[in-house]
Amino acid sequence: MSHLVWFRSDLRVQDHAALWAACQQDAPVVALFVLTPEQWRAHGWGARRVDWVLQHLKVLQAQLAELNIPLLTLECPDFVALPAQLVDFCRQHQIQQVYSHEEYEWNERQRDQAVRDALAHHGIGWSQSMDQVLLPPGSLLTGQGRYYTVFTPFYRQWVLRVQAALSAPLSAPSPRRCTYPAPAFILPSLESWGWSTADLVETPPAGEVAALKALDDFCAQGLMDYQQQRDFPALAGTSGLSSWLAVGALSIRQCLDAALKHAGDLCWDKKSGPGTWVSELGWRDFYRHLLVGYPRVSRGRAFQQATEALAWRSLDNPKVARDFAAWKAGQTGFPLVDAAMRQLNQTGWMHNRLRMLVAMFLTKQLLIDWRHGETYFMTQLLDGDLASNNGGWQWAASTGVDAAPYFRIFNPYSQSQKFDPDGEFIRRYLPELAGYHAKQIHQPPVGQGSLLGGGDYPAPCVDLKLARQRVMQAFQALKEEG
Repeated sequence: MSHLVWFRSDLRVQDHAALWAACQQDAPVVALFVLTPEQWRAHGWGARRVDWVLQHLKVLQAQLAELNIPLLTLECPDFVALPAQLVDFCRQHQIQQVYSHEEYEWNERQRDQAVRDALAHHGIGWSQSMDQVLLPPGSLLTGQGRYYTVFTPFYRQWVLRVQAALSAPLSAPSPRRCTYPAPAFILPSLESWGWSTADLVETPPAGEVAALKALDDFCAQGLMDYQQQRDFPALAGTSGLSSWLAVGALSIRQCLDAALKHAGDLCWDKKSGPGTWVSELGWRDFYRHLLVGYPRVSRGRAFQQATEALAWRSLDNPKVARDFAAWKAGQTGFPLVDAAMRQLNQTGWMHNRLRMLVAMFLTKQLLIDWRHGETYFMTQLLDGDLASNNGGWQWAASTGVDAAPYFRIFNPYSQSQKFDPDGEFIRRYLPELAGYHAKQIHQPPVGQGSLLGGGDYPAPCVDLKLARQRVMQAFQALKEEG
């Protein structure tokens, strides 16, 4: 009889509680990754996200082989088909116990309950461990026994509980003496699932070795200055770790442990660079707790239910469709917005300050439903994950938990002048504006790009004053109805 480690969004061998637990038993260990292309497509994954996972699976296969653990794959279209196929797999490979980490999205939780029931029916055990969070959802509640919906009081309690529960990340397990013969490791191609390689971008190196090096480099070189530099997209002022975190090549425990080793108690001071960065880890926990406490946010619904009645502009209107297409292409006529969208399209990543800016531009200045933006981000991002992506979009749209008030609307010109004062980031992604000096580049004269060495730059697609009036009226109408 053998034990099975079911890898999901945790593609590493270090600090892997499920792998460690399986390896404590005196039995052969088999690893499995389930390929669910139709489910990925239903969740909005694009070719980039799928390819990023496949890259990590190749690295993981080689790492597990060094531990004498074979990595197998099981392909089924979606989560509905999975319980029966997983039971068949376990019976075929004589699996008596399955180990995995918990996942918190609605579909994943429904899948896991169905799998648990199916395994139990056939006498197969299943042990799950915590992984994506530092504190399990449901362990941190208000005095009324509810999930927190405001970050600041959540974070105060989170810090106290995390400090009390600190433990070092797990090492990789030792190589197995009991081995399990396995067929050759072969992954399907993107094309076989209907994704195009033409949509791919250059990625960071895959795997946890690269991820841990990037973490160490950030802590050594950028952690102390994080608070001062994180809002300036022309600088390498953020950690850049989100793509590895999204596939679990890096764990949140490893992130906190590294920060503590480099900065000690400064990690708990939100006025410092280390403390500001650790608070971002707190936001990751916060959004994952909300997936469990308020599962509607996993299902395309607004956290603030009254905002479901907001009069968004419809994409059925040709003008609105053109505005949305211009936003996606980085052709809105607002330089920092366009540079941010082109960064996303060209690299599969976007600076966090700019994510807030472009999300607020779409939802407030263009009054287009946040769900359209959330979906587009998922098709383009390497680091797309439901909790953080949804949380960020609903924050910007003023429909979410602890969201920006509806009357808070970023002005793309002032944001540009404040956070890209010399236009360095804009020039990087808008070569047609390369000839403009710093005072002009934030709001270039319409139609004069060709005079300065580039192609014409579009006129602004919306009047900011009128746009503000429009979105204010839409939210005020909700208040009046309520």
